Amino acid sequence: MIRPELEFVYEATAQLEPPRQIGATHDGSRRIIPIVAGGTVRGPKISGRLLGDAADWQLTRHDGVTVVDATYAIEADDGAVIQLRNRGLRHGPPETMARLAAGEEVDPAEYYFRTVPEFIAPDGPYDWLNRSIFLCAGARYPLSIKLWVWRVL
Repeated sequence: MIRPELEFVYEATAQLEPPRQIGATHDGSRRIIPIVAGGTVRGPKISGRLLGDAADWQLTRHDGVTVVDATYAIEADDGAVIQLRNRGLRHGPPETMARLAAGEEVDPAEYYFRTVPEFIAPDGPYDWLNRSIFLCAGARYPLSIKLWVWRVL
């Protein structure tokens, strides 16, 4: 058996606008969370800032699980622009999720928030992003988010 290892890539922080509700649909409740430009990306493998015109298109299923699907871009400190789509799941005990939905600050250890970022990087120093699998753990705050990203080795 080969056991994968993880290599820390970066921590990202971003400010969020209030959710824009789409509402109830056949597959659950949908909303859009706009991501404010200027968030930070800091780590041993990538540093830079988040670009604007980004959002997380969320679906909260009937079982209480929120499916996150964020599309955004990083402008690295050297000017390279890296596109990414970050999809995953967030769930926890109903009372914890109700506190998050009400805008309370909740310890991220109280809920599950994991995603799989997919990068589209230009040829050059970041093309390794196109050839690896990544995992992300996240923390949701009332109007911000924090993400920790690792490369699976």
